[in-house]
Amino acid sequence: MRRFRALFSILLPLIMAASGQATAAPVKILALGTSLTQGYGLPPGTEFPVQLQAALKQVGIDAVVINAGVSGDTSAGGLSRLDWSLADHPDAVIVELGSNDMLRGLSPAQTEKNLRAILSKLKAAKVRVLLTGMRAQRNLGPDYVRQFDAIYPRLAKAYGVPFYPFILEGVALNPKLNQADGMHPNPEGVKVIVARILPLVRKLVGR
Repeated sequence: MRRFRALFSILLPLIMAASGQATAAPVKILALGTSLTQGYGLPPGTEFPVQLQAALKQVGIDAVVINAGVSGDTSAGGLSRLDWSLADHPDAVIVELGSNDMLRGLSPAQTEKNLRAILSKLKAAKVRVLLTGMRAQRNLGPDYVRQFDAIYPRLAKAYGVPFYPFILEGVALNPKLNQADGMHPNPEGVKVIVARILPLVRKLVGR
C-alpha cells in the first residue's frame, strides 16, 4: 500500500499535467484579409485580430487570432498566399478580401473566381470558414455595384459557410469611427466591428 501511494503521488502530477496540456491548446483562427485586417494606420495592439482575440478571451474562449492581413491585397493576392498561410494549421479562417478589387475597379467575375478558389481550398483542407462581405462604392455605377455586391451572399450559400454581409457594418461613413482617410476604421471603429462579428466567430469555433 505504501508503495502504491508513493507511486500514485509521483504519477498524479504527471497525469494532471498531461490532461492540462490536452485541454489548454487554444483554438487557432487565421484572419486572411486586407488592410482592414492588417490594421492600417492603427496603434499597435488595436488591430482587428488583437481586439478579436481579447474579446474571445472575455467570453471564455482561449483563442489565438493570427494576423494574415496585407495592406492593399486583392483577392488574387490572398489566393496566392493561402497555402503559405495554412502552414500554421488554423482551426478556422476568417476571409476578408475583395475591397481592393472593388477600389481598383477589377472585374467582379474575377474577384468571385478568386474567392471561390479560396473557399474550395479551405473546404478541401477541412477548415471552418467565416466569409465577410464588402459592398461596392455606389459611384462605380449600378451594373458594377449589382455584380460586386452579389458575390458574397452567392458564395456563402454555395459553400454553406457562415456569412457576415458587410465587414464595415455600423462603421462605414461614420467620421467618429474612421481615420482621416474615411476608409479605415480607428480603434473605436475596430471595436464596433469586433462586437458585431463576435457572435458569428463564437459559432465558428463551436462554442
